[in-house]
Amino acid sequence: MSLKDKLDLQRLPRHIAIIMDGNGRWAKERGQDRLYGHHEGVESVRNIVETCAELGIGYLTLYAFSTENWDRPVYEVNGIMELLVNTIRMEVNTLSKNNIRLSVIGDMDMLPPQAQREMEEAIALTSPNTGLNLIMALSYSARWEIVNAARKIALDAKNGALDPAAVTPEVWDKYLCTAGLPDPELMIRTSGECRISNFLLYQLAYAELYFTDTRWPDFRNEHLYQAILNYQTRERRFGKTSDQIQQNEEIIS
Repeated sequence: MSLKDKLDLQRLPRHIAIIMDGNGRWAKERGQDRLYGHHEGVESVRNIVETCAELGIGYLTLYAFSTENWDRPVYEVNGIMELLVNTIRMEVNTLSKNNIRLSVIGDMDMLPPQAQREMEEAIALTSPNTGLNLIMALSYSARWEIVNAARKIALDAKNGALDPAAVTPEVWDKYLCTAGLPDPELMIRTSGECRISNFLLYQLAYAELYFTDTRWPDFRNEHLYQAILNYQTRERRFGKTSDQIQQNEEIIS
């Protein structure tokens, strides 16, 4: 029996964020070049995107490439960028066929021109879709995002377009890359590392964190079901007490 049969489909996370870690180590463990791991990791992306779409998950954010990743060896960065371009080109029709909408968060200006063009075309082609929202975090880091948002707010305040006293959490959200998106409820990191590595620092404030030793190229739908099952065992209190949560549930029911 699949773990899927154990899921409470009425309590699925609306937004799942994943740090896809372990491609390079997975490859090295097999005596292969690191890029081999990145290539194999694409199949995991296909599988997890398809699974989320089938479950009816609303939003899936994948941490594909951080701003810090630009400091990796040139051959690896170039290989990842080439893989990105080829994958987008090959998958865009499948995304549209499955009613999946693609978007990107991060500093797109840092991407090679060809990667920017492919991504922009894919975003435009999938924009009418109404199913799963697939968000790729590319050339992204949370500290960059927060500083970028602060600059925009400061500029608007300087130009008289924004009263500093009017800056609330809701206003702040509008200046982030994720404006209009719900915060992730479940964050998954593969490969055994137990940190969030500059990923959605503001948005993950109340997310449930799940860490697995499974390397990303081995991560498949059963691993995702296990993460969701773990999520469904947790009591999400948001600073309240268990008694308050139970009372609210009784009132709703």
